[in-house]
Amino acid sequence: MERVARAFWLNSPGQGEIRNVRLAEPDEGDVVVRSLCSGVSRGTESLVFRGGVPESQYTAMRAPFQEGEFPGPVKYGYLSVGVVEEGPADLLGRTVFCLHPHQSRYVVPASAVTPVPDTVPAGRAVLAGTVETAVNALWDAAPLLGDRIAVVGAGMVGGSVAALLARYPGVRVQLVDADPARAALAEALGVDFALPENALGGCDLAVHASATEAGLTRSLELLAPEGTVLELSWYGDRRISVPLGEAFHSGRLVLRGSQVGRVAEARRSRRSYADRLALSLELLADPVFDALITGECAFEELPSVMSRIAAGELPGLCHRVLYDAS
Repeated sequence: MERVARAFWLNSPGQGEIRNVRLAEPDEGDVVVRSLCSGVSRGTESLVFRGGVPESQYTAMRAPFQEGEFPGPVKYGYLSVGVVEEGPADLLGRTVFCLHPHQSRYVVPASAVTPVPDTVPAGRAVLAGTVETAVNALWDAAPLLGDRIAVVGAGMVGGSVAALLARYPGVRVQLVDADPARAALAEALGVDFALPENALGGCDLAVHASATEAGLTRSLELLAPEGTVLELSWYGDRRISVPLGEAFHSGRLVLRGSQVGRVAEARRSRRSYADRLALSLELLADPVFDALITGECAFEELPSVMSRIAAGELPGLCHRVLYDAS
């Protein structure tokens, strides 16, 4: 019997559609996954939808099970949660997370899925890839007991970083965003909130995740001498100006990039990608992360929803996509 699924494709920048796709017959060691839900990684997927991936980054930006090429047609995405319908006995019937594009069913190697702990609802598990980015960032940043930290940009990534930092003993954490409505998110995550002009200075560390020039500038301004800005934003094909005059040299400030594509150097010899993802799923047992999911839609609505998200007409954090149970 022919296996058919439905998948979201970006035909060309700004134009998405749901297509029928044929699934390969599973080989020994493969799993067939029926999707329960997926998450829209708002920043990255908006940039892909707009056609903003620089040609120099086409290879680096490939998702694990991407089909097609940038700028399109391309099938992209990496926050999928589903149930294993066929596969090894130890995975059969398990809820799993996979770095797979938005698709109703798919066939992947069993090694490509990670079981979701029983303590984590499937609907929250779509955040695993975002929390994994935050875990990697904190491995890179290595905050210390009692540090003063600003997280600039209260989006999915910034919110995940703040949620993890809230667990650190003796650390002052302030979530900084230009949108005063994000104060409610900070309260839900258990951290302080400030508008950029009111943020507390003297920071040992500023984690920047706003993807704006103003946010990066303010992050540098908030540092104490010899402090570090950890840059998590990805600007795609945009050029930004960074103020490396003023106090940058006299303050011996550090501007460091962090990206989830490689395990942080501090843990690379002792942690695999699988270890990092499994840890991220374990951390999602905390219901505080539900505050990062602010909308949902049916899978068939995704083309119009992605258009609105990319255009800034549908603000929020993680948008969850629900699949038909059939």
